[in-house]
Amino acid sequence: IISMAALAGHVILEDHAIVGGLSAVHQFCRIGTMSIIGGCAKITRDVLPYMLVDGNPAETRSINKVGLERNGVSEEAQAALRQAHRILFREGLTIPNALTRIEQTLPQLPEIRHLVEFIRTSERGFCR
Repeated sequence: IISMAALAGHVILEDHAIVGGLSAVHQFCRIGTMSIIGGCAKITRDVLPYMLVDGNPAETRSINKVGLERNGVSEEAQAALRQAHRILFREGLTIPNALTRIEQTLPQLPEIRHLVEFIRTSERGFCR
């Protein structure tokens, strides 16, 4: 957690997540593993694991490539996460259809399974 970041009550912060300076996270949000929140971001929904979010309101911009590399995530998993990001955010599918496509077309790596389970258990929705 970087200087002057604000986390409201009952926020769940998973392993190796980075919360940028002066950003604010609303109560009951979840911040996924190896995600990164840009400085001054306003988080009102969950932040997906392995993703980079930024803005006010926050939007998912891409995968957290630097964080994945620093934490030793394989190239295969990084490529699968890039494809999952494309399916979720670029193809215009509904969330259930996107999750179905991810499960049917991408390798069943631990990172992909965690991402899908995180989305399925989200109560607040996630940063789009």
